[in-house]
This record gives sequence, C-alpha cells and structure tokens, in this order.
Amino acid sequence: MAKKAKKAAKKAKKTAKKTKRTPNAAFMKPMMPSASLGMVIGDKAMPRTEVTKKLWAYIKKNGLQDKKNKRMINADSNLKTVFGGKATVSMFEMTKLVSKHLK
Repeated sequence: MAKKAKKAAKKAKKTAKKTKRTPNAAFMKPMMPSASLGMVIGDKAMPRTEVTKKLWAYIKKNGLQDKKNKRMINADSNLKTVFGGKATVSMFEMTKLVSKHLK
C-alpha cells in the first residue's frame, strides 16, 4: 500500500506546473565596460550575464583555459590589464576582478 502512495505522490509532483524563472533585474541592467575590458568584449553597454558569456567565448577562442586545471585562466596581454596584472586567475576570482571594470 505504501508503494502505491509513493508512486501517486511522484506522479503528482511530475505533473505539477513549473513556474518560469524570471531573471534578476540587477543582472539584466546594462553596464558599461571600462576601456581595458572593452578591448576584450566590446565597448557597448550589456548585462552582466552577457559580459560573462563574451568573456568565456574570448577565453575559449584563444585557448586561455589551463589544460591541467580547467578552473584557472592564463591571461594574455588584453586580459592581464583586466586582471590587474595577474598572469593566472581562478574562474571565481575572475568574476570579482571583472566586476571592477563595469559601471
């Protein structure tokens, strides 16, 4: 009897309507990149989410992700100015450093 109740509960859970997530307004607000960040992603105002997407596209296109430790990014000359002169940065530290270049 308990198995039937569990199955019914699972079925009800699956058929429940999912509410669509609305994006956080703070993430969707267009931000202006600094001149050094603009050299990497472009100089137009864009939301933070788009900045991150373009930054990762640049990193992948130029092969800047460390081969052994994928969490580390090896900076080229353009990214070095964004990263405050650091040669390698973790992906978590990268977001903190990039946020300083957004207004």
